[in-house]
Parts: sequence; C-alpha cells; structure tokens
Amino acid sequence: MSLELYGTLYPRLFSETIAATGPGFDIAHIEQTARAHEAAGFDGVLLPHNAGWADNFLTVARAAGVTRTLRFLLAHRPGFISPTLAARKLATLDHYTQGRLLLHVITGGREQEQRRDGDYLAHDERYARTDEYLHILRTLWASTGPVDHAGTHYRFEQGSHEPKPLQPGGISISFGGASAAALEVAARHADHYALWGESLDGTRELIGRVHEASARHGRKPGFSVSIRVVLGDTEAQAWARARGIADETRQSGLWGRDSKVFGGIVPSDQPENEGSRRLLAQIARGDVLDERLYTGVARATNAPGNTTAIVGPAEQVAQALLKYVNAGVTRFLFRGFDPRTDAADFGRALIPLLRAGAARRSPADLAAA
Repeated sequence: MSLELYGTLYPRLFSETIAATGPGFDIAHIEQTARAHEAAGFDGVLLPHNAGWADNFLTVARAAGVTRTLRFLLAHRPGFISPTLAARKLATLDHYTQGRLLLHVITGGREQEQRRDGDYLAHDERYARTDEYLHILRTLWASTGPVDHAGTHYRFEQGSHEPKPLQPGGISISFGGASAAALEVAARHADHYALWGESLDGTRELIGRVHEASARHGRKPGFSVSIRVVLGDTEAQAWARARGIADETRQSGLWGRDSKVFGGIVPSDQPENEGSRRLLAQIARGDVLDERLYTGVARATNAPGNTTAIVGPAEQVAQALLKYVNAGVTRFLFRGFDPRTDAADFGRALIPLLRAGAARRSPADLAAA
C-alpha cells in the first residue's frame, strides 16, 4: 500500500524549544522550508492556522512558486469569509499550484481565539456552520450553472464562479475535530479524517466511530495522524532528547501570556475541545504509552494540539508508526522540534523506512490487524 507523508510549514521559525524569530511572514523561511521538504521526499506540507498568523493562502502561493511536486494542505477555518468567495479563492489557488492543493478544515476549539476574528458562535453552532459551508463549496465546485442557497448561516442568489478547481472532482477535504458534532460533519464531508497522536487503542476507537458515522452516508474516508517525532542514534539518546525537549517546553513560554506566537492564549487544564480532553485522559495513564508514544510535551502544555511524540532510533520509530498503518492510517502529518533540520533528518533516516514498510503491507495484512 502507499503512504502519504506530510511535514509542517509555518510562516515563521519557532517551536517549543526555539523562540520565534524574524517577521510574521518570513519569505526566506517559507521558501527554505518548502524546498527542504520537497528534497527530503515528503509528499506535502500542512500549513496550520491560528488567529493572528499570516494568511495561509498567500503562504501557499509563495511556497508553490519555489517547488514542483510538493503538495499543500491548507488549514482553513470556516466562518470568516463567505463560502462563495472561499470557493473562488481555493479554485484559483488550485490552478496556481497546478493541482497541488488540499484543504484541511478546522472549525476551532477555543472561544477566546475565535473571538479574535469576531466569531461568537458556540461550539456546536460552529460545526453546523461548517457543515453548511462545506456543502456550499462542494456544490459550487461541481455546478454547471448558477446556484441559489438559503440556509441557516448563508444565503445567496445565482452564485457561480470560474475557474473550477483544476483537480477532477474538486479539492480534497481533510477534517479535524473529535466531538460528536465534529464527527457528524466529518462523516458527510471528509475525504480524510485527521487525528492527533493518540495511543493505538484510542486511535482504533476513534477510527471505528468515524467509519460507523461515515457508513451512514455511504462514504469511506481515509485517516491521517498528526504526530511529533524525536529521533536519536540510540534509544537512550532519543529518550534523553525527548525528556530534554519537555523540560525546555516548560521554560520556553511558547504557551505563556507573553508569547509572540500564540498571543497569550494559555491552554486550560479543562480544555473546550474534545481532542485535547482525549489527550489529557491518555496522559493520565503515564508519560509513555505503547512503548514509544511520549506524552511529556503534552503534559507540559496541557495538550493544546499536536503534542505527543514517537521516540527512538529511526528503525524503532518506523515500526511504531507502521502499527498505526495496521490500524487504518494512510497519511502522517509530521512535526519535530527543530524546523531548521527536521525535514532533512526525517528524509534521511525515517521516510525510506516508512515507505518500504508500507509497501510490504497487503490488504490482507491490514484486514487481519
């Protein structure tokens, strides 16, 4: 089977252990990071979203101009621009990237951050709006003539646009969110459902729930896992590095009130989003799950996002990740802790092992897992 491997591209340099440097839209960093991922053999990069960060549409355009094959998974929050405009912008960008665009839909898990862009809807209302928004996108991309729409959140008459997406069938939609409301929207719209790096049993449980919900709509999405990786030449070296990263994270202030990156949005010990609550429940089971899943950084930050890591030498990390493949995962979204060197390190040591391991897996192997 084939495996999709994605890295992460932020519009500026920072991590839990590296203070933010340079402008908020750092052209040199964007171009260098995009080229590094393409050279390392990644299929693409995720461009995350946060209120106050540079515009992902423009970041994709800049990175696409210096790459040839790299794909761009653009994180996008419905609700801040009209879906008719979004449909045009995304279709245009698909042409600009020569069909290398994918859409990652995140509805938003923190009301404090949502309100920075003027969004005061409650959690379940936001997902209802996302449901309507994605329906409109799909309808406009597939339409052969003008479209009328009168819904709860959007209303327009004679909506149409050119160009349509370059990719046949429209732009692929990835979807994040683990609440009951999120799973229902994912079941109707997601081509790929995105999970954070949970334990294998948590991953299997959530995949099963998504499969069940999607089957009611006659759909069968793929699954991706967003996870951190900490490599070392030896197991002892990798674990020492991982625990050092957790210690540095506690001291770095990335998630503090004076943070230049997240603007003082401090993760709560009682988070609003279900994904963080799931991670915190797993953290309570220990610092290490499934032999290599390290929860130390998630513990240090109250699990605001993609904060768990697979730790070890490349061979052991690959074996651990391939267990997720056995559980039904076909795409990984990787992020290390040093954006300056991660792409090259993963490309040299990890990517060839993962691709070879996935290639050896047959449908019968996966059915038996």
